[in-house]
Amino acid sequence: MQREHVLPAGWYADLLRRCDGLSPARTAVVHPCDELALEGAVAAARAGIIVPVLVGNEQKIRDVAREASLDISAYEIVSAAHSHAAAATAVQMARAGSVEALMKGSLHSDELLHEVTQPSSGLHTERRVSHAFLVDASGYPQPLVISDAVVNISPTLEEKRDIVCNAVDLAHAVGIADVRVALLAAVETVSSKIPSTIDAAALCKMAERGQIPEGLVDGPLALDDALSPAAAMEKKIHSPVAGRANVLIVPDIDAGNVLVKALSVLAHAALAGVVLGARVPIALASRADSVAVRIASAAVALLLVRASR
Repeated sequence: MQREHVLPAGWYADLLRRCDGLSPARTAVVHPCDELALEGAVAAARAGIIVPVLVGNEQKIRDVAREASLDISAYEIVSAAHSHAAAATAVQMARAGSVEALMKGSLHSDELLHEVTQPSSGLHTERRVSHAFLVDASGYPQPLVISDAVVNISPTLEEKRDIVCNAVDLAHAVGIADVRVALLAAVETVSSKIPSTIDAAALCKMAERGQIPEGLVDGPLALDDALSPAAAMEKKIHSPVAGRANVLIVPDIDAGNVLVKALSVLAHAALAGVVLGARVPIALASRADSVAVRIASAAVALLLVRASR
């Protein structure tokens, strides 16, 4: 049955308020063939965030809707035989401009991103595709953008530059005006033995020379340096970013994935996930994520669509 889904209180819940008055984004929901995926799409539509176009096996979608008592009679269905075909069809729709965003359903992330990143997809921009989480951690006084914990496994320096630029764009889109980017590493000093510290130093110089537009960028910074004013003071780090960061750039996917899951599991942080750098934003929730997370991810995608309109 359809349920009301309440996002956590505080800044994270403000996502929905930021979407008030915006026209919903026409969104291809890719392979919504289980209850969570389909209910997430319906709930986002009821919240006025998306106009869903359900792309997938029509019989499966209707069976799921019936079993879950979800009314999908108002929504367009574009039939695709299986998840791979649904991903390809949704990408074609985005390339043609018939949808403004994509939303992952119950397929694997790799299936969808494989189609998005194909040379023939038509969704490429000058930027590397990357993923970012918007995180509301109760122990931190402001929202955090964390990137990239999903797409880029061991990014090069040039790819990290794009990851930073994408994350800064996201921060601005969700209303973070004073963007402070921390380039994370194990230590705050540059060492040839730790390649991530060299990349961080190079990225700082790139920011100085205008290769990274907008936002304050500093690193390398250990996680405590980035988030704790006391740690930054104790280590005598004088920086407008240290202790006040709101964008965290991780050195690789392992570090990012562990960080985000630790925040989610141990600190009960609220998350929203989106893929950036393509011609359209992609709301990307884990297949096990709650409906509330799916609504929030769709809201982030809508704010990105608004920023590009």
